[in-house]
Amino acid sequence: MKIKVPPRVAAALGAPLAGALASTWRYEIIGQGRWDALYEGVPGFACMLWHEALLPLLWRHRRQDAVIVVSEARDGQYLADFAERIGFRLVRGSSTRGGTRALLAAVRELEAGEVLAVTPDGPRGPRRQIKPGVLAAAQRSGTVVLPVHAEAEAAWRLNSWDRFCVPKPFSRIRVAYGSPFGVESGEAGLAAAQARAVAAMDEVTRMAQWPSGGATPIG
Repeated sequence: MKIKVPPRVAAALGAPLAGALASTWRYEIIGQGRWDALYEGVPGFACMLWHEALLPLLWRHRRQDAVIVVSEARDGQYLADFAERIGFRLVRGSSTRGGTRALLAAVRELEAGEVLAVTPDGPRGPRRQIKPGVLAAAQRSGTVVLPVHAEAEAAWRLNSWDRFCVPKPFSRIRVAYGSPFGVESGEAGLAAAQARAVAAMDEVTRMAQWPSGGATPIG
């Protein structure tokens, strides 16, 4: 028998429990200088990350005044509640719901000099396939894109479209930052950036991998 937990109860319990779990994680960073150079010296940039890596990356960048694009669907609300609790601001929408509004809001945030985090395969996949929204926002605002990925040495993987990563207590987490890149104007510029983004995300995903893999499926 399944027990259905009301959304308000899940939200009230989920964020504190996630915070307690996350406080035990230990991070190893690859390419820290790439993040520092942008965060300390560039007025606005976009972080591109796989949806599955949201939880460890949200915790890594808590209280850094960043903005995250989140789904308007109910299943995106739990992560949104957690993100707000640890210091993120939210832009609502996705490629499937509120997409145009989210793109315009993302452009405004980047033009205002904010750090914007976008999951180009979210909110419903396909897994690790890049939709062009983050690249279009970077193109319109004249900002750069920073590829980033995180992998846990020991983690549960949810039985979801993205195999969402929940690092186990006291797990080590490897975060990899790739080389930032810009998006030239026009359709040709967007197409070139799409190819660059695919290669860049493949690279940071390899960089963050643990030899053991370390994932325990759930469900």
